[in-house]
Amino acid sequence: MATPQEKKLAEGRKHQNMQNDTKASQGQWGRAWEVDWFSLASILFLLMFAPLIVYYFIMSCAQYHCSLTDPLLDLLSGNKHLSDIWNSTPTLTHRAAGIYSLWVSFQIVLYVFIPDFCHKFLPGYVGGIQEGAITPAGIVNKYEINGLQAWIITHVLWFANAAYFHFFSPTIIFDNWIPLLWCANALGYTVSTFAMFKGYFFPTNAKDCKFTGNFFYDYMMGIEFNPRIGKWFDFKLFFNGRPGIVAWTLINLSFAAKQQELYGEVTNSMILVNVLQGIYVLDFFWNEAWYLKTIDICHDHFGWYLGWGDCVWLPYLYTLQGLYLVYHPIRLCTAHAIGVLLLGLLGYYIFRMTNHQKDLFRRTNSNCRIWGKKPEYIECSYTSVDGTKYYSKLMTSGFWGWARHFNYTGDLMGSLAYCLACGFEHILPYFYIVYMTILLTHRCIRDEHRCSSKYGKDWKRYTAAVPYRLLPGIF
Repeated sequence: MATPQEKKLAEGRKHQNMQNDTKASQGQWGRAWEVDWFSLASILFLLMFAPLIVYYFIMSCAQYHCSLTDPLLDLLSGNKHLSDIWNSTPTLTHRAAGIYSLWVSFQIVLYVFIPDFCHKFLPGYVGGIQEGAITPAGIVNKYEINGLQAWIITHVLWFANAAYFHFFSPTIIFDNWIPLLWCANALGYTVSTFAMFKGYFFPTNAKDCKFTGNFFYDYMMGIEFNPRIGKWFDFKLFFNGRPGIVAWTLINLSFAAKQQELYGEVTNSMILVNVLQGIYVLDFFWNEAWYLKTIDICHDHFGWYLGWGDCVWLPYLYTLQGLYLVYHPIRLCTAHAIGVLLLGLLGYYIFRMTNHQKDLFRRTNSNCRIWGKKPEYIECSYTSVDGTKYYSKLMTSGFWGWARHFNYTGDLMGSLAYCLACGFEHILPYFYIVYMTILLTHRCIRDEHRCSSKYGKDWKRYTAAVPYRLLPGIF
């Protein structure tokens, strides 16, 4: 019988061999193998301060009427201590815990147990069982695409309750906003910790795992590529798309209901935020099958970055405009309202059409027409880790000839419209455009670094043909 020390050494060799096998199969896919000091410092900063940033924004609205400077001035002047602010913050309640548990459980039921039927009667909608992109280990996962269905069922029940049943008030989310924050944090940290534990001890596919040996990096960026429980519960698709994004429009509706309760009307600015963000959410679910080919699913591993981010960061900071308008009911003049609406719709059009052009180009293997003529492209080659040579086509026509990430440009235009709907009295609602600019610029750089490593000289040919990233003639 082996001694405990021998067992430990054997397990270490086994774990190292699994890591080496994974490296050989994956190459530089999705995230780093080694962690430099800058990356580690950035990760430690986010792990420590991202939850505090969310709390600070929400607390500022609840206690300081959405001023981001007044809490700091109070603390620096000695008018208040941290304990005063914390003691004025609502704590976790049984009611909030019950609401949140019921919400997540309901979304799990809709995700796992109700097959999609929308694709059977909605022309052009792609739902039901769909295949994702090939993983680094060569696995092609299947997904039950039913997000649009889940969104519809959820909102039909929401409006039915508001109009007829009256089981709960439409303001229920706003009324429990901070206690629900503690529930969201609990779920975010629980699922992130479970995902790391699962990656070490019972991964869905060991060859799709990455270990850097740095605990903090692995915890944040994830070990498993596609952690799953059973056949259909995929952590990455569920938490990226549900429950946070389904809740996005419900949260805004609850804010609108609170505005109605407090002031007797819903302002045109609140209507604009609900409509423009509602279009964005519906677009996400209408194109959920296309989402399987995006960077989140194709390259990111599942860790705290996605687990906690989708539970807390997304629903709490992406909805700041609606929350702000509860405390500051802005009534926009007609010209301002029309300008915001047009900017938001134009941004959405650019975002959607740019992605449509790319999808059409790929689906038809360039045998299509973009803006009335055959698309231009640069053919690139790359070699996989097993020595096989592959070819790709990078389009240089249509919006993709204007900038290499022009879909992000449309996304940023829509983001700016949400913020402009809130007027100019406070900086808080403009956090979203600042954050999205940083996020999408970082994604551009991340994606281009990966493409440069993948295509080499061919990538230089492409960037020479399309020299700008986001803004033609500027950047």
